[in-house]
Amino acid sequence: MSATRAIQGSGHQRSKEQHSTSRVDRGSGMQGFNWEDGPSGKARSAQPPLRLTRRGRIVLVGLPLILLSVVLISLAGFLNSPAKAADSVSELSLTPTVSVTVQPGESLWGIAGTVAPERDPRDVVADIVQLNNLDGGKVMPGQQIFVPSK
Repeated sequence: MSATRAIQGSGHQRSKEQHSTSRVDRGSGMQGFNWEDGPSGKARSAQPPLRLTRRGRIVLVGLPLILLSVVLISLAGFLNSPAKAADSVSELSLTPTVSVTVQPGESLWGIAGTVAPERDPRDVVADIVQLNNLDGGKVMPGQQIFVPSK
């Protein structure tokens, strides 16, 4: 039995030695490692062409189409907008106005009812605000404003 133990012990020591030398070999092999080589040590071949997924194609094609359509719609809106008052100066008409001084306690609604009782007061107030560039329809006593006379 002692001979068996001696053989087993020497085998055990031998495996430790082999194990430690294999570590050294691995470490020394890493010094010349080429990252372009694969695990087998062979150089990689050319990579296959890039393949797009369905989502990638949608993003690659759809996003530029959406941006292009937004640009075209906005340009069409700017070019076809009915912002022109008239095509020529002769077609322009002046709004007949009268200058009124705001009295204490008067509002635009009251002035609109006095100036044009036959018209809707909301339309007259909107005209007064537009003619005088008023902010929020506020007037102060003593303020001179233009009101439409018709």
